Amino acid sequence: MRVMGVDPGLTRCGLSVIESGRGRKVIALDVDVVHTPSEQPLQMRLLTISDVVEHWLDTHVPDVLAIERVFANQNANTAMGTAQAGGVIALAAARRNIDVHFHTPSEVKAAVTGNGRADKAQVTEMVTRILGLQTKPTPADAADALALAICHCWRAPMISRMAAAEAMAAEQRKKYQAKIKAAR
Repeated sequence: MRVMGVDPGLTRCGLSVIESGRGRKVIALDVDVVHTPSEQPLQMRLLTISDVVEHWLDTHVPDVLAIERVFANQNANTAMGTAQAGGVIALAAARRNIDVHFHTPSEVKAAVTGNGRADKAQVTEMVTRILGLQTKPTPADAADALALAICHCWRAPMISRMAAAEAMAAEQRKKYQAKIKAAR
């Protein structure tokens, strides 16, 4: 499975692509950070992010996108910009019929470090070890994008089983309701 991990942001947007192997083995294929100047108009910043993401989607052809879920932030402007960047990216994936999954920062930290409250240095260190990289990915947005992709690779089997169980439950509910309706 090829996963594109995205740490959305207006000023810095981390992008990564990894491929999963057997078990928990993952291989980094590419990582980068899109920078947009804060003095640029919002629509131009979003266009830059969109253009780069479109290029990555066409170049890397991921099976799924893992995007960091926006969480409550003390700075509303930062949260809004992050949400807007994430929306542009999810839209680009939807146009290509690529599944998008959102993961919270604590889910990602727990997946790669075992601690949902790990700091950025711990996440970067573990990403470097897990992927067997020679140097630590910088800036932190690059490491976060890789961590998102790793998190999704490792959580995907459980997500798939949960979706199958929910579909089965919905089908059983439908059959039960039809049975009740027929008995009336």
